[in-house]
Amino acid sequence: MLKSYLKLLENNKTWVAEQNSIDPDFFSDLAKGQSPEYLWIGCSDSRVPANEITGTKPGEMFVHRNIANMVVHSDMNLLSVLSYAVEVLKVKHVIVCGHYGCGGVKAAMGNKQYGLIDNWLRHIKDVYRFHSKELDAIVDMDARERRFVEVNVIEQVLDLGKTSIVQNAWKKEQPLHLHGWVYDIKDGIIDDLNVNLTCTKDLHSVYHLDNENDHTK
Repeated sequence: MLKSYLKLLENNKTWVAEQNSIDPDFFSDLAKGQSPEYLWIGCSDSRVPANEITGTKPGEMFVHRNIANMVVHSDMNLLSVLSYAVEVLKVKHVIVCGHYGCGGVKAAMGNKQYGLIDNWLRHIKDVYRFHSKELDAIVDMDARERRFVEVNVIEQVLDLGKTSIVQNAWKKEQPLHLHGWVYDIKDGIIDDLNVNLTCTKDLHSVYHLDNENDHTK
């Protein structure tokens, strides 16, 4: 157990040496700050490393991960990351990326009790309920699970658009695009679900938020 832990520190030293051999200014440049163009909201699954599967370098992608890549409006961690990314870093793209074979999605399809995580899984179950007619009609359980992963991503992208953080950025005409992707662990390919939001008009009108402090109307 201890040797396994110490191996990580040794791996770190090897990585540092490799980076310095490629670019002697690598770490000094990173220390100057970050200006990522992307915010990645992905699953905590260790098989889905954002930087590696997108070929991005440190400093190019701001990352938030949780079980089943959820956008929960009461999650202060997610909202804080989103706020910083949009309002301070001025990212241009927010990507929600799910993945086939997601344990959280699979657990939400069943009725087994897991403990504290049940409170989180309820949000995923809500997505199933919204799409139950389509999902229940899929007889093959693997195919149903894959489609559930997809509709979950779509709903999370829509939930991003419903936040005041995103809508206020749009009102300021800040270039901000929301995207929904799914990663297939079996072949390493990311599939674009073609759910792209670029303005408030992409949402149902009931979700449009008026800014009480906006007197320009």
